[in-house]
Amino acid sequence: MKRLVIVFLLILSCKETPKAVEVTEQLSKVHHQGEAIVLDIYDYDGLEPLINKDDGKVHVVNFWATWCAPCVKELPYFEKINSDYKNKNVEVLLVSLDFPRQYDSKLKPFLKKKNIQSKVVCFDDVDQNRWIPAIDTTWSGALPATIIYKGNKRQFYEKSFNYEELETEVKLFLN
Repeated sequence: MKRLVIVFLLILSCKETPKAVEVTEQLSKVHHQGEAIVLDIYDYDGLEPLINKDDGKVHVVNFWATWCAPCVKELPYFEKINSDYKNKNVEVLLVSLDFPRQYDSKLKPFLKKKNIQSKVVCFDDVDQNRWIPAIDTTWSGALPATIIYKGNKRQFYEKSFNYEELETEVKLFLN
């Protein structure tokens, strides 16, 4: 009798496995067809033109990572600035410093789950002694960090923002 029960359970479990595989394959196809997130990855030479534009717009560049709790906490404020000021010549750029091996497993799912609408690029450059002081001579390398600039006017912030603080700083560049 015990053998009959074991055989019966094995048969049932075998029937369920193809369904799970089938569903996984379908989800994978859906993700790759229309909802795939494509990330642009830059070293400092590639990022430099993106953080030094002179096009008459106010640029808000936030350096962050999914593993940085203060960064994740303030992301909605950058999203709100992006949404509220998009028609007022303000551009938000989120520069992810996540580890390259975690782009697919952590960063992309995070961006999708949080429905991030701002432009996101990945930064992958191991020469920190070059790019940290090139971005700002006062930067220790800690996250979060933000640059707000318009033309030659530029301000660097090595701190977390709440929405009111961020909006106040952006408005200084709009006037």
